[in-house]
Amino acid sequence: MTQRLTRRSLIAGATAMAIWPNAAKATERFRAHGAGSGPDHGAWSDLLRSYLRVGGDGINRVDYGAFKAAGHGALKTYVGTLEAAAPTQMARDDQFAYWVNLYNAKTIDVVLDHYPVKSIREINLGGSLFGRGPWRKKLMAVEGVSLSLDDVEHEILRPYWGDARIHYAVNCASIGCPNLQPQAFTAQRLSARLDAAAADYINHPRGVAVGARGLTASKIYDWFAEDFGTQNGLRDHWRRYATSRLARQLDANPKISGYVYDWALNDA
Repeated sequence: MTQRLTRRSLIAGATAMAIWPNAAKATERFRAHGAGSGPDHGAWSDLLRSYLRVGGDGINRVDYGAFKAAGHGALKTYVGTLEAAAPTQMARDDQFAYWVNLYNAKTIDVVLDHYPVKSIREINLGGSLFGRGPWRKKLMAVEGVSLSLDDVEHEILRPYWGDARIHYAVNCASIGCPNLQPQAFTAQRLSARLDAAAADYINHPRGVAVGARGLTASKIYDWFAEDFGTQNGLRDHWRRYATSRLARQLDANPKISGYVYDWALNDA
């Protein structure tokens, strides 16, 4: 049995370690990979083009009202297509794109099932030892394994890829989260797209900001400190993607004065 302090437990204010007696063992099968391609994600890209609004303030928002009225059925069909796929037969980059798209599409599906809401944390589906939200509920089944959103993120993506850029790809339907991308992820140009998503968030004030009180960072960098390394490692990560202006600000502000996160729904 393993223990892991998950994002959702921390988000909810939990101070204990969440025990996952079955998820890790069940998801071990997803370490395997093949040489096949992933499913067609064109339907997800079409839905994003229809209902995602790229804001002039650097924040992408979803028109949930219009999405629920005219696109929810198509979204459920797409999610069903992903659940019927076999990721263990896919090549690694195809697998990564598959899991990220499944996570993001299912998150939107859950929000639409309960919309209107002001925050995804209002959607309490149970299945959690701590806090609120839909993340611990078993909502999907892939290759015979029942999965929650937390399973996909914390038991598959994070441990099996070990890439901090995962945090710029998965989206939790909140203003404080890195942007939901306007196109589905695919194996093509995957690393370049992850780099672009990282740069987009780090150079936005909700990622890293410098003000009168010093350096303020997204709470993501606190919740997932283990993924970004030491404070020096985190700063190196930021500098890799920072504009020259932000890089100068980072050099002038050696300490993080606080963390912020906005849980308001990313609703257009």
